[in-house]
Order: sequence, then C-alpha cells, then structure tokens
Amino acid sequence: QVQLVESGGGLVQAGGSLRLSCAASGRTFSRYTMGWFRQAPGKEREFVGTISWLNDSPYYGESVKGRFTISRDNANNTVYLQMNSLKPEDTAVYYCAASAGLRSTTSRDYPYWGQGTQVTVSS
Repeated sequence: QVQLVESGGGLVQAGGSLRLSCAASGRTFSRYTMGWFRQAPGKEREFVGTISWLNDSPYYGESVKGRFTISRDNANNTVYLQMNSLKPEDTAVYYCAASAGLRSTTSRDYPYWGQGTQVTVSS
C-alpha cells in the first residue's frame, strides 16, 4: 500500500504562514495525483487542493484560492501545501491523499490517506 505522512502543522497567529509536507512511500509516487483536504470538529471533510503528477494546473477550493499553494518534489516523494494569510477559520486537521487516477475534489476518489496534522490559527 501507499503510505503518507504529514508534518508541519502547529499553532500560528492570524495572518501568518505555515508549510505542510507530505512524504510518500510504497509505490510509484511520481505518477500519482495528490490532494489536500481538511476537517474541522463537527464539520465534513473539505477539499483544499489537488495537483497532478506533471505538477501542472493545481486546483484549489474556493475558500483557500489565492492564499494556499500546492507543489511537489517527485525526486524526494514529497508534496507541499504552502499556507499564507491564515485565518481562524482555517483551523482544522489537514490530510494528504493520493490517487492513481485524475485530479478530483471528492475525497472518495482518493484511496490512500495520511493520518493528518493539526493546524490551529489564533485570532
């Protein structure tokens, strides 16, 4: 199976920045579509962004568009989520996900998931 491990979460003030990392192992990472999702307590899992194996045309959820950036380093089997201008409503557990298929905004299209990393934004 593909194994994913997120890191880089923590506590940050509103307006600050964080960069999350997702390290992958177990399969051919360079050909996998990667996605980021988040989930706050009592809420459904929300799409954040996705990127293809070619690192082209990343797609973002409306609530983070213009503030978050996805990138990947296939040589090191790692995908990143750069988060700028953070808001308290960005507080959530952030999950990395992988799929052998096309880019998707739906969590069910991603069979492989990391354990999540907590991001807390204070006002």
